[in-house]
Amino acid sequence: MTIAPLDLAALLCSRLCHDVIGPVGAIINGLEVLDSNDAEMRGIAMDLIRKSAESASARLQFCRLAFGASGSLAAAIDTGHAETAAREIFNTDRTTLRWEAPRRLAPKNAVKLLLNLCLIAASAAPRGGVITAEMTGEGEDLFIRVGAVGGNVKLSQAVAHALSGSEPETIDAHSIQPYYATLLAGECGLTIDAVATAGAVTLTAKRAA
Repeated sequence: MTIAPLDLAALLCSRLCHDVIGPVGAIINGLEVLDSNDAEMRGIAMDLIRKSAESASARLQFCRLAFGASGSLAAAIDTGHAETAAREIFNTDRTTLRWEAPRRLAPKNAVKLLLNLCLIAASAAPRGGVITAEMTGEGEDLFIRVGAVGGNVKLSQAVAHALSGSEPETIDAHSIQPYYATLLAGECGLTIDAVATAGAVTLTAKRAA
């Protein structure tokens, strides 16, 4: 099926709102607790507000690079900025991010594809694990690989189907992000290959032989 540009924009906006509504809601809850006369509760509320504001900011910075224009349509992106944005949300107590993409200016869609594959890998490891991100070469030699390893790593059938390039029966807020990743890959002249084994998922984007 072909998705209309307006529907694509609407579904991506829905996906982005889903990512930031959690920490923003936590900030609102914390502000309500600040009305309490209990000093201990006020301290807990301030800690919640601080951490939630940092989380919301990190997610917005990541989404700006992964989904936004971030400058002119033909602009390149510093992969160092992409690494910083990725570490802010993926390098946590439960997840370790191994960034193995040398710092350089790279085509915008290539960097966006790398970040989107990181997002897919992270969603395949809901209980944490190790995410490895690689990007080498340029032009026809551009190669991107993102892997997730962990005890509960699993790629859903819906995501695998969306990444395969097969025509989806429906596209909703859950499948729009991997679908968007395939659009980015196409713009880069690449094809995504998803391989899932016990406790591991590997997403590779490269030019078809």
